[in-house]
Amino acid sequence: MDRAVDHAVDPATAAFVAHRNLLFTVAYEMLGSAADAEDVLQETWLLWAGVDLHAVRDQRAYLVRITTRQALKRLRTLGRRRESYVGPWLPEPLLTAPDVAEDVELAESVSMAMLLVLETLSPTERAVFVLREVFDLDYDEIADAVGKSQAAVRQIAHRARSHVAARRPRDTVTPDQTRHALQAFKQAVETGDLQRLLDILAPDIVFLADGGGLKQAAPTPIVGADQVAHLLSRLAPAASLQPAHVNGHPALIIRADGHVDTVITVRIDDGLITGLYAVRNPEKLSHMEREITVTR
Repeated sequence: MDRAVDHAVDPATAAFVAHRNLLFTVAYEMLGSAADAEDVLQETWLLWAGVDLHAVRDQRAYLVRITTRQALKRLRTLGRRRESYVGPWLPEPLLTAPDVAEDVELAESVSMAMLLVLETLSPTERAVFVLREVFDLDYDEIADAVGKSQAAVRQIAHRARSHVAARRPRDTVTPDQTRHALQAFKQAVETGDLQRLLDILAPDIVFLADGGGLKQAAPTPIVGADQVAHLLSRLAPAASLQPAHVNGHPALIIRADGHVDTVITVRIDDGLITGLYAVRNPEKLSHMEREITVTR
């Protein structure tokens, strides 16, 4: 008997694989954690594997619904944990391909700045905003995913959109402008040149560092170019900076003893760096460490 059919991919697996990137991005933007997003995808697969595909009209919409509901459950749990988090909380950095920056909407939606804005939304508002504004899902699909009426979803979407619009990055920055600013920032940190740092930092820059109580980090935000420049100038003697693309934008990875020690992503407005986000919590860097190892 010809047993080649045994090696064929079953329809459920094929559908899941076809939409996996979409599902991961939905979960990541809702949770701000690649590790939690992967867990949600595992939960989604287990539920999807038990579905009668003949009864599913739109496989993509069905998978998004499962992922959204699982992410909402996890988001509510994570919210309680973050109340006792030590120091500033930052999203888990996600290593992305350089060409992601060409998709301006996607790059902005996964940026550290935007993920921090999304953190200020309620779980349902966050889900509705991501599904509508980032992935342009119809209101009926979103209503099904979050368990609300279409009328309620439209109100939630309007409220979330207004909230985000008031807090999102002020200016659209081209990839070239971002790369230029990052290169100048890298050189300034490597040389410890205080004046060069002051030249590229906005007067009201905010520096956030997330050590999670496991690594030394500033316990509160540091505000102001002078304070941030002095802090960064002290990195120079030990800094080993590796350019990378993180959350859709150029970033710097600081390595120590061959391992990722810190990931710094930047926010740029009007040609100056207005935000620096340094993730040092090793639990948030383990996923990136694995990604870097695989791509080598």
